[in-house]
Amino acid sequence: MCSVQEAAFKKTLTYTLLTYTLSGQTIDTLAVVLLLGAGRQHFESIKNCHFLTLAPAWAKSHLQSKMTRSKANSKKQHGIDFKKIRRKIGRKLPPPKNTTDTEIKSKAIVLPEQSVAAEKTGLAVNKKGLTLKELLQQTSHHNAKVRRDALMGIKDLFNRYPAELKLHKYAAIEKLRERIGDDDKVVRKSLYDLFKVVILPGCKEDNQELIISLLMPYIFNAMTHLAVDIRIMAFDFLDLILEFYPPSFSSYAEKIFQNYEDILRKNQYYLQDKGKLKDALAGLVRCLSLLPWNKGETDLQNKDDAGRRVLHAFGADMSMSSNGFSHIIKKLKDLVPVLINSFLEFIPLVLAMERLEVKSFGCMASILHSIDLIVRSFAHETNKDSESPSSQGGPDVAVGDVTISTALMKKLFPIFPINPVHHLTERDYDRLLDLNMVIAKIFFELNEWICLPPDLLEKFLEFIENALLGKFCRAAESGKAVWEKHLVELLSFIPKFVSFGESHWTSRLLQAFTQTFRESKPGSLLKLACLSAIEDMLTPIQSVLSQETRNPENLELELALHAWIGDLPLLLIQLGDKHPACSQVALRLQLHIGQRTLLNSSLVCAYDNMQYSLQDFYCTCQEGGHVCYGPFLRLPRESQELSLCSLYYFSHLDLPILKSIACCCLSADLDSYVLFRIIEILHSVYRDGRIKIADYLSVFITLVLRFKVSPEIGSAGFKSDQLCQTLKSMTTVLCSYLAQMGDNFLVLQMTEKAIIDQISQKPSLDNSCSLLRMLVTVDSKPTRLSVQSIITLGHHLPKYLMDAVQCIPEDGDEQDIPSIQLSSLRYYLLPCFFLFDRCHKLMNLVLKTMRSAITESSLSPIADNCTQHTRTYLIRVNAVASVLLLMHKDAKLQQIMSLFKEDIDNIIQQVLSLQSSTQISMTIEERHKIQCAFERLKTITE
Repeated sequence: MCSVQEAAFKKTLTYTLLTYTLSGQTIDTLAVVLLLGAGRQHFESIKNCHFLTLAPAWAKSHLQSKMTRSKANSKKQHGIDFKKIRRKIGRKLPPPKNTTDTEIKSKAIVLPEQSVAAEKTGLAVNKKGLTLKELLQQTSHHNAKVRRDALMGIKDLFNRYPAELKLHKYAAIEKLRERIGDDDKVVRKSLYDLFKVVILPGCKEDNQELIISLLMPYIFNAMTHLAVDIRIMAFDFLDLILEFYPPSFSSYAEKIFQNYEDILRKNQYYLQDKGKLKDALAGLVRCLSLLPWNKGETDLQNKDDAGRRVLHAFGADMSMSSNGFSHIIKKLKDLVPVLINSFLEFIPLVLAMERLEVKSFGCMASILHSIDLIVRSFAHETNKDSESPSSQGGPDVAVGDVTISTALMKKLFPIFPINPVHHLTERDYDRLLDLNMVIAKIFFELNEWICLPPDLLEKFLEFIENALLGKFCRAAESGKAVWEKHLVELLSFIPKFVSFGESHWTSRLLQAFTQTFRESKPGSLLKLACLSAIEDMLTPIQSVLSQETRNPENLELELALHAWIGDLPLLLIQLGDKHPACSQVALRLQLHIGQRTLLNSSLVCAYDNMQYSLQDFYCTCQEGGHVCYGPFLRLPRESQELSLCSLYYFSHLDLPILKSIACCCLSADLDSYVLFRIIEILHSVYRDGRIKIADYLSVFITLVLRFKVSPEIGSAGFKSDQLCQTLKSMTTVLCSYLAQMGDNFLVLQMTEKAIIDQISQKPSLDNSCSLLRMLVTVDSKPTRLSVQSIITLGHHLPKYLMDAVQCIPEDGDEQDIPSIQLSSLRYYLLPCFFLFDRCHKLMNLVLKTMRSAITESSLSPIADNCTQHTRTYLIRVNAVASVLLLMHKDAKLQQIMSLFKEDIDNIIQQVLSLQSSTQISMTIEERHKIQCAFERLKTITE
């Protein structure tokens, strides 16, 4: 009986043979299929198959032999149980038969080229040959080392190819943000460095809102992570975002403060890693500093700039409700108790330590700074509400009043001051002083907000007095820096205590403040803060001193104010030009004090005494004529303007200070705008009767006489020197002021002798012209000059006129003179023409002197600065001829010259005699030039 397998095989074989027969296949093929497809176990079944009878003989024979061998082998094996194998000792046994062979045999695969490298040709890759796409994919790898390497590779690629960052910044940020909450610390740190050093600086000019919207959800998600390290690191990422994009804070302020509150409520974090908490608290300080009403205060502390008070004033006008920050008021109110509790957690640790830990101090300092910023915010808003009752933020702020003030008075202020139990090092002492100073600042800010208990106020006032007197300041430089930094902030509260504080504290604080003001270093931030505090105290002190009642408290105020005013000039000199910001604040204070002297007579004397100390600030003239310029010349124009405006408020300006100012005007380094501003202010002071007319006129003469210009240019023509143009413009202004002074005859009497004496000293052509213009301005027709003045002018004007015409080209004619040079020439000649018109006698003297200049060889050279050729008779003849021809062209002078025809004929005759003289050795060319001059002069008499 066949088994089931044999039956199945027969059925399959029968179906196969039938199929082949019907399809026309030969029986030989069928036999091959049968013999090759059948297994040995099926030979008995195949033998009995009726289809086998159709097979050829060779197939039957092959099948029969195959079956016979199979039976023989079967019988032989059944007869032997096992074969004994003899093994030699020491040889390794072969493995069992059922052992699996695990040996791998392979051949090397040789590729003709690297196709992957060929595909990257022309793409931006890092030093390892990876593209940005590949690196971004590796940032999600399960292996932390691969992720770290990918971030470093992205940094390298962006540094190599900055354009890649510009093209793919949004895609890169979208992929990299996933690593903000990475489990590996090094990966997060690498990501932080990548954003800080490369990505955020490179995206400053791009769409910031889109970048922030991509990052902030992942940062907030990391802030709620179960792992402490990831939560703390998320605040570092937030701080980095706010550092590069501060405006983004307003959109996420409420959620940011909520996360800070959550992290601070977890007290166990303090003990785990204070360094990480310190960094997070520093970020909180940055966030609070970004509030618009606090930003002005932050700029005030961090910038040594004279305009910072303007920024501060602008920031003070901002309101929580009006700037979209009303929704965070409640968050700020809830944050204060949490901060106080966090601070108190450190107190037992600090007191128990013999040495204050740096990380603990950093956490405590950031907590106090945060409280300070929040208190300042509510104090600011309370002041705004009191000014505008319709403000919408009032109720919320009122709720904050109770919560914040209660928490501070019950928990924070009772531990003030924080005194160490153990003996601390100087550095630890400075750190505790830092904390106490901030607590004091919080107290005084809160005291402006609400009225605090008197006993508490006494304790803090005593502290600020000791701080002003320097009792907390150690010899170490670090201690002085801490003391000065916080004292700058405390000084802003003194003016209000002076105005509204207790009487016995007013005197004590004023004395301590005055000592600090005098002992602080010139140009330091502390000196700058003292100047600002004095300016804030001017109004309340003035209101107190204006009262009729006189009491010891008022006397203390007056003495303190006089001491500050007396120290200002010395301070300005000490500051010099090295601290322009501090100098500007001091000069503004000086101006404000001067403005208040008009309303308070008690300040007049103290303010007037400043001018004697201010001479060194402007200029000093030492023995031997040496001039030493003060810092006024080197200060910025704005500071110079403040100083000049202060001059107007002196009740009188004496001659010493006027000389000092005039010397500054003569400096070539002084800007022309400042020069004319000085003249304008001095004229305003004179017009108000605060300068003597003699002193005023003396300043004018000094300016036009000693103003230095470049040496005149001879035959090359008139110069266009800037200083020369400034002198001309200044002379025009001074002449206009002279004409406004009143009776010209009186002014002439006061200035005539001084001007004539200076002209006789033979000043330069430009200075002489300015003096003559001033003289002409106050003279009249007919002239009021004295006989002696006319004689002196008659002796010196010919030289002046011939010097002026020396600027005509040597071989030129008056008709060939350019219009610009002719205009300049007339500028120098016109004052003389006015004098000739007013005084005919003066013209007669001038003509006689010019005739003598031609004939008398004993005359001195006409122009000291001329070359040797200009000292010859030829030059003199040409100069005289040019002067006479220019005078003849003037209609008025032509009529006057007709009265002195004889003198003119004598001059012409002297020229003719000179041309034919045999006593003087001249070349033919020189005689020809004299002949030309003679021909020119003959036109006058025709």
